[in-house]
Amino acid sequence: MLVAVRYLISHPDAVAELADLDVALYDGTQPMPDNLDDVEFYAVPYGIIDPRLCELIARMPRLEVVQTVTAGYDHVLPYLRPGLTLANGRGVHDAATAELAVALTLAARRRLPDFVRAGDEGRWASGWSPGLADARVLIVGYGSIGAAIERRLAGFEVEVSRVARNARPGVRPVSDVAEMLPRADVVILATPLTPETECLVGRDFLARMPDGALLVNVSRGRVVDTAALLAELNAGRLHAALDVTEPEPLPAEHPLWSAPNVLISPHVGGLTAALAPRARRLLVDQVRRYATGKPLANVVIGR
Repeated sequence: MLVAVRYLISHPDAVAELADLDVALYDGTQPMPDNLDDVEFYAVPYGIIDPRLCELIARMPRLEVVQTVTAGYDHVLPYLRPGLTLANGRGVHDAATAELAVALTLAARRRLPDFVRAGDEGRWASGWSPGLADARVLIVGYGSIGAAIERRLAGFEVEVSRVARNARPGVRPVSDVAEMLPRADVVILATPLTPETECLVGRDFLARMPDGALLVNVSRGRVVDTAALLAELNAGRLHAALDVTEPEPLPAEHPLWSAPNVLISPHVGGLTAALAPRARRLLVDQVRRYATGKPLANVVIGR
């Protein structure tokens, strides 16, 4: 006899906490449950790049809610059908991603990659760096992650400016970004990938950044025009610190690896011990909300 599953969840601790409900674990590594016909709430497994995880949506006729543990949800959009509610992982990755954004910024501004490479060769390569104090930092995409980045920059004596899709007190609209770029020593990208932000950082955007400025990307690789960025890096005019790239994973022969003035980490913004407890809290809270008819948090499409 097949067991009815209403909630298909990707986090074992969340499943244990929701044991009073018709819940099953699926994190992408074990066999699928036998019966998907009754699934109403599906939490897409995190960290596995496999389109089949989203293709499962088509096999769930009673599905009402798709929940991601990621802040970005562009990978799910092609698989949604009309009437489904999509909620994202807003808040789950704020701490870890903000931590990495500041780490990349500091490492690049203090020339740590240069010192590490010199150390690997046994060279004592002392020298000046621009540092971070007194820098003018522009955060592009001032949502929960952008705000978390600013909180972590608070002790570094920087001047922070903010842009987002919609203006609000202290935050200017993204349409103003062109006039703000010439004053920015550091530009940190924390915006979601949408049709409006794809290739937002192109040739014109980069050309407005001052000589020696640093671009930090902890959002999505496709927010940046890779060819345009490579041109600026190879000219020696700009610096970059990238946790995400386009394409991704970055092939071994890709010219970004050998470009000057670039620091690359392999999309590890959310991969710290902070992930698991925050993901568990979100999933438990969302399932309880759904089960009791309360409004869901973090809804980006639907009710």
